[in-house]
Amino acid sequence: MQTRTPAGRTGRPRSASADAAILAATRQALVELGWSKLTLGDVATRAGVAKTTLYRRWSGKNELVVDAVAELFDELSLPDRGSLAADIEGVVLQFASILARPEARSGLMAVVAEATRDEALRERIRASIVDRQKRLVLAGRSRAEQRGELPPSTDPEESARTVDLIFDMVAGAVVHRTLVSAEPADEAWVRSFTRVLLHGLAAA
Repeated sequence: MQTRTPAGRTGRPRSASADAAILAATRQALVELGWSKLTLGDVATRAGVAKTTLYRRWSGKNELVVDAVAELFDELSLPDRGSLAADIEGVVLQFASILARPEARSGLMAVVAEATRDEALRERIRASIVDRQKRLVLAGRSRAEQRGELPPSTDPEESARTVDLIFDMVAGAVVHRTLVSAEPADEAWVRSFTRVLLHGLAAA
């Protein structure tokens, strides 16, 4: 887990085990209670820590829930399966597997819904989840360039736009498939999606 310390706060060093317990308790509470009934007091009780411990780490429920969801997506890794297509299939299957978990579904849908009314929450989602997971796109493209599957990127601005676009296409498709349409992102679907992503509509 990547420990995130709120800016400007000082005091005793943070405990990684306490953070892990708090974030796990937050996800459990989201599944059982939902966003509206979740309180920091309930999370503290479930995690076996004082409520003040939570407030030393997170200023409120929004920050806490985003970090609890972000920790799940930090589990994603880019497998080396020998080709760009196979690598994409591997990470998309991981992503779909995480979204199939009740705590991921509940947490992600809750923070996205709240973020429609809260610009600060949108920024935190972008920084803690979206921007961090773009590392997978960067790593995948770099590996594909080294294999000779993609030409080297030479324009940093164009490269950044491409990373954003690829991330949006993958995340948008998988989230819509699993959370909106409630359809499985199984191996057959992932293969078809990857083919279209790499080769366009003609490949469909």
